[in-house]
Amino acid sequence: MKIKKFIVGVLSLITALVLYGCGNTETKMEHSKMEHSGTSEVPMGLKVAENPTYKIGSKATITEGHMEGMKGAEATIVGAYDTIAYAVTYTPTTGGKKVPNHKWVIREEIKEADNKQFELAEVTLNADHMKGMKGAKATIDSAEHTTVYMIDFKPTNVGKVVKNHKWVTESELSPINK
Repeated sequence: MKIKKFIVGVLSLITALVLYGCGNTETKMEHSKMEHSGTSEVPMGLKVAENPTYKIGSKATITEGHMEGMKGAEATIVGAYDTIAYAVTYTPTTGGKKVPNHKWVIREEIKEADNKQFELAEVTLNADHMKGMKGAKATIDSAEHTTVYMIDFKPTNVGKVVKNHKWVTESELSPINK
């Protein structure tokens, strides 16, 4: 009888872990709902980087993946800007689960910005990288003053080129070694 209870307990634990993993995939895949191609428009007040590491028209390898197929892809630099980049957690205005640690929203895409850097504050997003982002309340998870890049790239997992992706930071790119 004890062995039977033990086996039932182990099977219940395994089932719970599998269901948790399956249920958690929506949060992990929220970035798959990103607007893959955008406009080349940038927020008002965004300053063009004077001496970016990656010049407009140059190529780089993406070293971090905000969405599937991004990591390892070759990027063409479309724009380079000096600003503060924020990782934010927000709940979409369209409903759905909270999106944790979304990278990146820049200072100029935050309603309350006024040239200040936020620390773990609640803010309103003016960005529209993903459905339900514009107008959403968000919490700042982290911030870094950096050069952000708008890029074009072909994902490693699909054939369609992504145009005007906003944003990757300088630390998320590396030179192409040929």
